[in-house]
Amino acid sequence: MQAEVDERTAAEHGLTAEEYRRITDRIGRVPTLTELGILSVMWSEHCSYKSSRLHLKKLPTRGERILVGPGENAGIVDIGGGWAAAFKIESHNHPSYIEPFQGAATGVGGILRDIFTMGARPVAVLDALRFGPPDDPENGAANRRIIRGVVEGIAHYGNCIGVPTIGGECSFDPCFSANPLVNVFALGVFRQDSIFLGSAKGLGNPVIYVGAKTGRDGIQGASMASAEFDEDSEAKRPNVQVGDPFLEKLLLEACLEAMRTGAILGIQDMGAAGLTCSTAEMGGRGGVGIEIELDRVPQRESGMTPYEIMLSESQERMLLVAERGREGEVLAVFRKWGLDAVEIGTVTSDRLLRVKHGGSVVAELDTGFLSDDAPLYDRPHSEPRRTAPLDGPVLSEPSAADLLAGIEALLASPELNSKRWIWEQYDHQVRTNTTSGPGADAAVIRIKEASVSLAMSLDGNSRYCALDPRLGTQLIVAECCRNLATVGATPIAATNNLNFGNPEKPEIMAQLVESIEGMAEACRHFGTPITGGNVSLYNETLGEGIDPAPVLGIVGMLEHMAAPIGTCFTHAGDLVVLLGGLLPDCQGDELPRRFGSSQYAKTLLGQTWGLPPTLNLEHEAGVHEATRSIVRQNLAHSAHDVGSGGLAVALAECCFGPEPIGATIAFDTNQPLLCAMFHECPSRVLLSLPRANIGEVVAIAASLHVPLVELGHTGGSTLTFGLNSTTRMEAPVARLRRIWESSFEASLEAQ
Repeated sequence: MQAEVDERTAAEHGLTAEEYRRITDRIGRVPTLTELGILSVMWSEHCSYKSSRLHLKKLPTRGERILVGPGENAGIVDIGGGWAAAFKIESHNHPSYIEPFQGAATGVGGILRDIFTMGARPVAVLDALRFGPPDDPENGAANRRIIRGVVEGIAHYGNCIGVPTIGGECSFDPCFSANPLVNVFALGVFRQDSIFLGSAKGLGNPVIYVGAKTGRDGIQGASMASAEFDEDSEAKRPNVQVGDPFLEKLLLEACLEAMRTGAILGIQDMGAAGLTCSTAEMGGRGGVGIEIELDRVPQRESGMTPYEIMLSESQERMLLVAERGREGEVLAVFRKWGLDAVEIGTVTSDRLLRVKHGGSVVAELDTGFLSDDAPLYDRPHSEPRRTAPLDGPVLSEPSAADLLAGIEALLASPELNSKRWIWEQYDHQVRTNTTSGPGADAAVIRIKEASVSLAMSLDGNSRYCALDPRLGTQLIVAECCRNLATVGATPIAATNNLNFGNPEKPEIMAQLVESIEGMAEACRHFGTPITGGNVSLYNETLGEGIDPAPVLGIVGMLEHMAAPIGTCFTHAGDLVVLLGGLLPDCQGDELPRRFGSSQYAKTLLGQTWGLPPTLNLEHEAGVHEATRSIVRQNLAHSAHDVGSGGLAVALAECCFGPEPIGATIAFDTNQPLLCAMFHECPSRVLLSLPRANIGEVVAIAASLHVPLVELGHTGGSTLTFGLNSTTRMEAPVARLRRIWESSFEASLEAQ
């Protein structure tokens, strides 16, 4: 029996009264329950981007290497020699809170399908993770459970399918205790003449379902990801999908082989909203209709209703359109790989998604109404929400003991300590092309087919964005590009994941708008057009939202396949120089105010205040160019970005190589001692280099008007800081490294 549909039913599906009226006005009747379910997921925030689409248009999306931009399953860039790379980032935040292992695992599976849907073979995964502190006195046990589950889920799926997880980043803050973020980036490579798009075409062509059978897992998952969490969140556990990486491996190989037959005209992953989204989007992109018969859909559970079949988010499934008369070639490939492959419908000319069950029509909706004509809101936005004061405590002059305690506390903090425990669970060397892996400033893989290497950097900083979302996002873009420069790579394109709270609150919507506009300005300046991405909103629990947490993934190119230099010192007796200056553009009366955004302020002083560090885009670009030039000419032995924790932490990290090497640092400054050591001023790169090369390095920096400061030399077993002719701190490298390496795992074992 058809369930009654009214405004109350629509509200239960996440639709507003106005949206429901728009539906009834458009179709001229009350929708069926199946139609209501279809519309609710297609018009959900997760699928329609109804709160962000208006502002996403501000982002740069064109560039000389862009082959496919936003709107498809992944962006595609030209990497030379007739080869291309497809890449994208997606979130699986809400599912990873409810069921950490499966939420994270299926996040990996979903982004991999986005890549091979385009025709590319996935070759790399990176992840950006946000958790509550593992030692949080109130939520520590729950946070540790989520951390373990998420990491195990990512490792399980990536390791089993045979795609290396080669890098990423991980951050902690109390605002993520009930709202963890799991953002997964993937990249694949293929020939430029082998690109497949997610559009249907050809009147009468068969629509073919391939992959796993459909079950009841993940029903209404897209709608769940478009709402806040409340007291009933645990009841949503059935909305989390269950993944099978071994079946996805079969699906990957079968899809790539079937594509080579030339019989496939369009292909789409059944991800969020499952069969609904794949049929609606393929029809909408192609300007055609699709008619399907649900009785033909392979099902692993009995008695499934049309509503359940259309909204299921069972994993490892694809929908494709083949050329009529050649469907046998496609079906044979999938049978060879032991996978279901069934013709479930045809392409029509009426632009309608028509869904039949038992011979009766249970849904009939215009494909454009489902996708392109989805609601678009210009939500009110005020001043961005911020809770931190502009001014903080007076910074006193630290003693030697204070400085030592400070650097030890920073190295032990969840934000900055070694994440070896995480990345050791990932196979980052499978396929044997990883030349720079986890722990480096940028991950690098060689692409043998094109005789090039691709570098990738994933970055975010919610601490900065909470204080100024526009500047904070610009600093993220700058750091991503700076990380690529340390391995000699030129950035070519970017993808983003915008993680924010409830956009219906003007102060939260303002954070999103400011972040997008800041990203647009920085990406234009650094030549990194956005090829696509993901928006994850409503990251709130019981009305408490996360700090704004945009994540950028930027891809760069190297015209060689050799391993890049690393971040750590490799030779005793090398000079240590700071490219960019001691505190560029971060001096004067505002210095204490901009120190309030530092990790030192958060960890040692227990509070944040003020504003993020100042960023001069022109100066930053000069530092990138100088770093690339020095690295490409093999003038340096190591290169490391100065980021969170400031100069002192960056120098300590440089000492933690396979063979630990200390350093003696001595320079003069009129800046406060805490700021000189721990301020997070951008546009700085630490280099170690043979003394014989200093003249060429100075000349390169000078030609680009980039300051260069000689800090000291490498060698010995201690890290020594001397400022203004006075030794301020001396610390054994072995002790610092022990603290850095052991703290994270110890925090996971806390009771």
